[in-house]
Amino acid sequence: MVFCRFSPAELVFLSDNASTMRPVSKALNILQGEVDVHMGWLVPTITLLTVKLDRLQTSSKFCQPLISALQEGIQQRFGKMMNDPELISAAILLPKFRTSWTSNENLLKLGMDYIKTHMEEESALSSPGSHSGSEEEDFFGLMKGNVHETTKQLDAYLANTSTSVDILKSVPAVFNLSLKLNTPLPASAACERMFSTAGHIFSAKRGRLGSKNFENQILLKLNKNYW
Repeated sequence: MVFCRFSPAELVFLSDNASTMRPVSKALNILQGEVDVHMGWLVPTITLLTVKLDRLQTSSKFCQPLISALQEGIQQRFGKMMNDPELISAAILLPKFRTSWTSNENLLKLGMDYIKTHMEEESALSSPGSHSGSEEEDFFGLMKGNVHETTKQLDAYLANTSTSVDILKSVPAVFNLSLKLNTPLPASAACERMFSTAGHIFSAKRGRLGSKNFENQILLKLNKNYW
């Protein structure tokens, strides 16, 4: 029997390659997961992945070209998203992250300005009497909103150290905006898995399957751990 052995240089290269791809694979697992699927996970995950790749760039012996290619690809795909105030706000409004995922004050300011503006608008729209009275009163409706209360809730949320999502229930104004911004999925992997499951159920031999029955079978298939 012939054994194929790697040389010491090859083993060092494989180890270096594994170290380089480890944070990339972890980031992919996070974004393609089915547990924490809030939009607020996107920007912090990509930000920290970029930081990890920057550190590897200085310590890697063989994989600098690979790291450079990964960084260029991330910038090309996610560059514009990293400066999107809505996506930054979604991250800030998740208790796991708040403002701890980046040291870039400009990014955090973009997100905080977006949050304050939209919380004030929501407060004005939901305040009693904001839709009644003259047109002049409606124009100055923002003044009727309890801006002080929403600011107080935001400060209380940022000062809290709990990473549980349940903490949002104690700050309704923050919760409502967080729910609005974090509802979209950061990746389509979960949807693609559902389509794949549907393809197996709705096969050529089951072409007369009714829509209700089809929907129920997908529901049972994707939630088999609960029954």
